[in-house]
Amino acid sequence: MTRNIGLQMTAPKSECDDKLCPFHGSLSVRGKLVQGKVVSAKALRMIVIQQEFPRIVTKYKRYARSKSKIHAHRPPCIDVKEGDIVLTAECRPISKSVSFVVVEVVS
Repeated sequence: MTRNIGLQMTAPKSECDDKLCPFHGSLSVRGKLVQGKVVSAKALRMIVIQQEFPRIVTKYKRYARSKSKIHAHRPPCIDVKEGDIVLTAECRPISKSVSFVVVEVVS
């Protein structure tokens, strides 16, 4: 049984018993939604997402591309591999560097 997390997206088809899963556990999501490309999926339940955004350079009055990396928790019911575009939602701090959880695989 999946729970309503308050976002308009499809729930994963498989079930899991992870207490840090927003669909099957008790983790609540709030705040920002971040879309990015998966750079690393080597850890057991964590992935690294790279987000690109334009940054203004005031000296030249132009934009430059900037990148930042975000660590996110990956529940076992969501299948993610490197190179996928994923949508993550902000949650409470899970560990020292993880404050986001994967909600949906976009492509």
